[in-house]
Amino acid sequence: MTAYSSVSILAIAIASLSLPSISSFTLQPKRINIKSPQCHAATTQRKASSSACFATNADVPQAVKSATDQIEDCKRGLVRMCDAHVLGSGYSSEIEGKIEELEKLGQEADFGQASSLSGLVSGEWELIYASDDITRSSPFFWAFRRAFPDSSDQIFGITDAIPAPIKMVGPATQIIDVDSSSRPVSGTFVSRVKVATLGGIATSTMTTRCTVLSADGSDGLRLRVESTKPEESTILQKLGPLGDIVDSSTPPFPSGEALERVAPGSSEVVVRTTYCDEGLRVSRNDDRVEDVFVWKRVKFGSGSTVSL
Repeated sequence: MTAYSSVSILAIAIASLSLPSISSFTLQPKRINIKSPQCHAATTQRKASSSACFATNADVPQAVKSATDQIEDCKRGLVRMCDAHVLGSGYSSEIEGKIEELEKLGQEADFGQASSLSGLVSGEWELIYASDDITRSSPFFWAFRRAFPDSSDQIFGITDAIPAPIKMVGPATQIIDVDSSSRPVSGTFVSRVKVATLGGIATSTMTTRCTVLSADGSDGLRLRVESTKPEESTILQKLGPLGDIVDSSTPPFPSGEALERVAPGSSEVVVRTTYCDEGLRVSRNDDRVEDVFVWKRVKFGSGSTVSL
């Protein structure tokens, strides 16, 4: 691997962040509807206060709540905190404490576990919390860090330091399609991160496509980064049909292959999902478990499941 090639990959990483971008998705977060259980007064207690029949979860002692109720309460609190937290502003001790609580409750109740096999990980997801920069939710940056362990933080620091409104990042989405019934587990993983420059005048979507190689335990998916491409550039859109031709004819950059030339094996990363149900997902970079990302489901996928 020549020094020139290494510098080229670094330049592409910087350019990907500063290229104009707009996401093809205009996603509206879907609220997670959580129904409170009805309270039924015993017929033998006709003289009891009528307010007891309308007790909410908050009125029930923690010790007698069902595990499901505790999990739903925790999820509601986590989503509320994420909604109040500015996405992209980084780490929140309050949110991460709630994440740890949800992970613990899920493990104790065996709920939201075995995401690699349950099939629930398949679908479209929108990022609602990131402990690091939003771009770090993309597996490309996980692989880039593996290829350049000594210089990646410096490179990321340069792009992260570009202030708003010169650079704005988000939203971020992921589309996962996993066949959990196959052996090995297989599928596709597409990460999209919107990057806007000049106050939103120029935007594009940095799209990274990955292949799901296998399950990594019951809660991990081993991915191979295949390609990265800025898509749906507003600058190209202003060129009309010519812009469409340029966009469609420009091949994606084979980022996985380029990273492999720098460091064999670097294009493979593991996404570790510590909680996943019908509405919420908590995933981490297996190389950096302190980097945590919370995703809200946009829609379900068609991934096959396996009996547990």
